[in-house]
Amino acid sequence: MPVQQLKEFLDQAGVEYMCLSHPPAFTAQQLAHHVKIAGDRVVKTVIIELDGKMAMLVMPATWRIRWDRLSRILDTDFVDLADEQEFQDRFPECEVGAMPPFGNLFDMSVYCAEALTRQPELAFAAGSHTESIHMKTEDFLNLVHPMVLEQGFVKPGAQKPAWLKGRPRRAESLTDSHTANLAGY
Repeated sequence: MPVQQLKEFLDQAGVEYMCLSHPPAFTAQQLAHHVKIAGDRVVKTVIIELDGKMAMLVMPATWRIRWDRLSRILDTDFVDLADEQEFQDRFPECEVGAMPPFGNLFDMSVYCAEALTRQPELAFAAGSHTESIHMKTEDFLNLVHPMVLEQGFVKPGAQKPAWLKGRPRRAESLTDSHTANLAGY
């Protein structure tokens, strides 16, 4: 969906938005830097494979996915990052990595991090690495109707879970004698 088609969709919906041109941004955090807004207000669009079906995950640019929690909250045995080559045809005329977070326009389920819903406004790639759309969060939610998830994400600066604290890295946990035994393999 090129920027013009996205604009037409938003115009038909009667929502206010602003389209900005900026230097190429290949990540949502780069977009935040170029348009000079906080990363928690920039949408990162991630295409996932959920039990063999493509779905869209939207979250703040600065956050990361907690795959174990996401799998549990979605009650699925299989959730993984989708391969770009497998989904690029679903977004005709969009640059790969610049898909707008309107999965409903591409026949995809949309899952949204609850943290985004608390932001007054959002910015996101508009199908191009050099153009972005800025709009009210409320309008985005009303147009997309995503399933809002409270878990499955990690915000920046979050502490490691208790079970990971103090746990040595795998390579560091091997003893010299054990390492020596492996040397012949």
